[in-house]
Amino acid sequence: MGQSYPAFRFSRARALIRGVRRWATAAGALALTGGLLAAGPQASAAGLTQVTGFGTNPGNLSMYTYAPDALPAGAPLVVALHGCTQSANDYYAHSGWPKFADTYGFALVLPQTSSANNANSCFNWFEPGDSGRGQGEALSIKQMVDKAVALYGGDTRRVYITGLSAGGAMTANMLAAYPDVFAGGAIGSGLPARCANSVSTAYTCMYSPPDKSPAQWGESVRSAAPAGTSSWPRVAIWQGTADTTVRPANATELRDQWTNVWGIGQTPSRTESLGGGTTLSVYDDASGRSAVEVYTVSGMGHGLAVDPGSGTEQCGSAGTYYLDTICSSYHTARFWGLDGDEDADSPHTDTGLDTGTTYSYAAAAVDTTAAAGSASPAVAATTTGFAPTCHTAGNYAHTAAGRAYQSGGYAYAKGSGEAMGLWNTFTSPTLRQTAPGHYVIVDAGCPN
Repeated sequence: MGQSYPAFRFSRARALIRGVRRWATAAGALALTGGLLAAGPQASAAGLTQVTGFGTNPGNLSMYTYAPDALPAGAPLVVALHGCTQSANDYYAHSGWPKFADTYGFALVLPQTSSANNANSCFNWFEPGDSGRGQGEALSIKQMVDKAVALYGGDTRRVYITGLSAGGAMTANMLAAYPDVFAGGAIGSGLPARCANSVSTAYTCMYSPPDKSPAQWGESVRSAAPAGTSSWPRVAIWQGTADTTVRPANATELRDQWTNVWGIGQTPSRTESLGGGTTLSVYDDASGRSAVEVYTVSGMGHGLAVDPGSGTEQCGSAGTYYLDTICSSYHTARFWGLDGDEDADSPHTDTGLDTGTTYSYAAAAVDTTAAAGSASPAVAATTTGFAPTCHTAGNYAHTAAGRAYQSGGYAYAKGSGEAMGLWNTFTSPTLRQTAPGHYVIVDAGCPN
């Protein structure tokens, strides 16, 4: 096996970038290498605008939009889905998303359902005819995206979707059905994609979600997506620990679902303590970039996390199902890179580094003549590295060693969920560990 060298990536190095911005104060246009300087706040528009004629609208939904004045072409687009008993205007007024549309420069689409569709004005996330690709409400939302992109000249590579409760469950289904449309999603007090297919199973999912394996949950997404899909949205999951309407176990199943879709394990790459009693668990993809994030809000009931106030990290207003804890819209916008730091999550790689070694990095702003300004304070980064290993053994032995798990008499590779055949001593596949807790089958032997 060839030697594997660690690589340091500027993953989520926002503290460094913010430091660099303090040095980028000279007159004239400045740009940080990699395009990391964010645009300033946009002028605020008047409010929500209803848009008609956005398509065949098989789901019988209404379309509302919000965009800052003078929104530039190529701006991102965020679709925000309200919860039961709510409306587009209610979500617009409380969620905090308009503040960040103004600050970071993107357009909002707020679909709205009604009691004509659902007695409680819920999106019908549990109805296959409304939540699958090319059908019902799901298709109406997709048509709204197409209309908004045409109206605002948006960047089709930066379309995102978020929602609360029934809107969060519909968000999960939209991410599964349209991974080619959405670059990321955020599921607030929601449920796994395709958890239910009727009213009765919807209540089961809400109060006692099925305890499926990550591979089974992941397959629910893969089977809903277009055949051959290999690129998946980045997903944030928000859940209160005191939620009695959508039980916190749903967040665990959501984590299992989307980490499996990404082919990564269920052990966090790192955890952080945020304000409002919130713990963030981050699950990186193979390149070291955050793919799935779980925000657990201690003591919060059923609702969307908001934090009223004028501070940079504050947003929204408290109300029914809008709970004063932490500004979820702010952290979600940053996760998606809408704050202008999306390149901080993009590859900036040093290769050939030694394991367990500390390196120092600094950045500088560059003006339009390529003249560099003063360098920022250095940031220290210590490599850990990971050398892939191969293991050939019977499925019993793989399972006993923690490289696989068994379900229904069959063995599956831990992390990837790949089927290994019958759980017995006669089947002896080769597994390659590509990351901590993540194994894939290499039938042709272990590559060098």
